[in-house]
Amino acid sequence: MAYSYLFSLSLCFLVLFHGCLAQLEQVTGQSQRQQQQRFQTECRINNLNAQEPGRRVESEAGLSEYWNRNDEQFRCAGVDLVRHTIQRRGLLLPSFSNAPRLVYVVQGRGLHGAAIPGCPETFQSESSSQFRGEQGSQRLSRDQHQKVREIREGDVVAIPAGVAHWIYNDGESQLIVMILYDTSNQANQLDENARRFYLAGNPHQQQQGGRQRRRESWPGSRSRSRSQSPEERERSQQSGSNIFSGFDEEFLADSFNIDNELAMRIQNRDDQRGIIVTVEDELRVLSPQSRGEEREERGLDRDNGVEETFCTLRLKHNIADAQRADVYNERGGRITSLNSFNLPILRYIQLSAERGVLYRNALVAPHYNLNSHSVIYVIRGNARLQVVGENGQNVFDGEIREGQALTVPQNFAVIKKAGNQGFEWVAFKTNDNAKINALAGRLSTMRALPEDVLINAYRIDREEARRLKYNRDETTLFSSDSSGSPRRRD
Repeated sequence: MAYSYLFSLSLCFLVLFHGCLAQLEQVTGQSQRQQQQRFQTECRINNLNAQEPGRRVESEAGLSEYWNRNDEQFRCAGVDLVRHTIQRRGLLLPSFSNAPRLVYVVQGRGLHGAAIPGCPETFQSESSSQFRGEQGSQRLSRDQHQKVREIREGDVVAIPAGVAHWIYNDGESQLIVMILYDTSNQANQLDENARRFYLAGNPHQQQQGGRQRRRESWPGSRSRSRSQSPEERERSQQSGSNIFSGFDEEFLADSFNIDNELAMRIQNRDDQRGIIVTVEDELRVLSPQSRGEEREERGLDRDNGVEETFCTLRLKHNIADAQRADVYNERGGRITSLNSFNLPILRYIQLSAERGVLYRNALVAPHYNLNSHSVIYVIRGNARLQVVGENGQNVFDGEIREGQALTVPQNFAVIKKAGNQGFEWVAFKTNDNAKINALAGRLSTMRALPEDVLINAYRIDREEARRLKYNRDETTLFSSDSSGSPRRRD
């Protein structure tokens, strides 16, 4: 009897607990969704344009190019775009941001480090250890730091808001990285602008002149009748030195237990090298002898949800490998998707990506993004794109080529056709599990509709309805015509 009473009481508590938990999750989810919309502007898009960077800022060992964040399409998506070109032995100085970031490696290889707050320095050396350097494996005196990752072309690296990261080019060619900042993300508590907080360097000297003259104007920008124009606001947000320069050197000396001279040196007030600096000899970091990350890059390990704590979450995944393609047509091309299922950290930052390759004159089926905006960056080649909004309004019909970016807003329909040189792109998406819906092809909306619905909707006969439904048996990627085109293989 007592056992039955205790069991019933325990069951009631269990039901009550789960009910409260579900209610808490629902309230939390609603709060997060409201926070997500906090800085989102209305997407009143009547015309889209393929955009190139509007501002170029040179550094000692590289070039930083910024897209105009005030362009309506980027404000609609709530994103900011930057491209860094890092020369050999160039170091992009550590910085953190109010917005989460996705980094895509367009070209080259290098090292990437992220300092995740509260996580231990798991790479340690007591007296001597192996390190990566110009001469290969050598000995290094005592050091410890968080994990440093090798990056290469096709890698996507996820950086949560507030996490400082740096990039170093240890290859023989230029390292080019494309970075998207998601300023509309719920993690951003400031405003719709991406703010970069540098731990070193002197961005103010970099942008105000220094040893080199910089061009900082937005081409085609218009002045506005307010106290500060968008261009001036952009420069004022970027001006200033690293965050340590705002502190008194005595406070810094006390904080780090160092002398005042060293405290003044980390403020970098007279540093004119910019945000990408040359490493004098070679960057030396701790690295295990076994190349365990090759297993990660090749997908030979599988996440089981137990071993991945926040501190050990994988930050990168390669989407350029043809063997990882999710959609493949031997005459059309391939598409590889990256989401929170194959890179779990994306669940935290609510972003995903897609890498596509279209062969010459091939098409991507007309489709729309169900739950995200899509920011397309062209890696190579060119294509003709058409984007259609509500009420059948054509908002873009033109060519997009290498180095340009274009936003396709949520639910706007888009079709892509590659040019004679083919077309390669990476698309950043503002949802960790972005979905598309095709409007033509075997898995399309048209295939799912009954014939009689098509007959009456379009005033066509049954034979025409069947051709509309079944003439394309491909899924997402289409060859240029039904007769077939010369086959290409990777």
